[in-house]
Amino acid sequence: MSTMTIHEVRLSPTRVTRPAARRVERPSTVRLTRRGRLTVLLLGLVLALAGGIFLGAGSAATERPGTPDPTRIVQVGTGDTLWAIAADAAAATGEDDVRDMVDRIERLNALESGMVLAGQRLRVPTD
Repeated sequence: MSTMTIHEVRLSPTRVTRPAARRVERPSTVRLTRRGRLTVLLLGLVLALAGGIFLGAGSAATERPGTPDPTRIVQVGTGDTLWAIAADAAAATGEDDVRDMVDRIERLNALESGMVLAGQRLRVPTD
């Protein structure tokens, strides 16, 4: 094992002479107090809010209502799948791609997946 010992050592103070330092003139920097920083922060928030209100005023909404897509209501039967319903709708409208019709039905009915339940009512495009 090792042993550690502590001895008191007294140093006599000595003067260290340094050459006279030249003062370098620097441009003044702005130093803000806590109150100044708070004022700048609040001013920035007010400007951001004003900019958001200004940019949000140019809304794309109109006073006239839009025309909804023509749809019909289909009730899901036992054993029906979204693919089968979309295939029937695609054949009725003359679309070639059933996947596009599945996507349209999911968007119209806000479905998160392609799973449907018996008895569920779905809006299906007719055009």
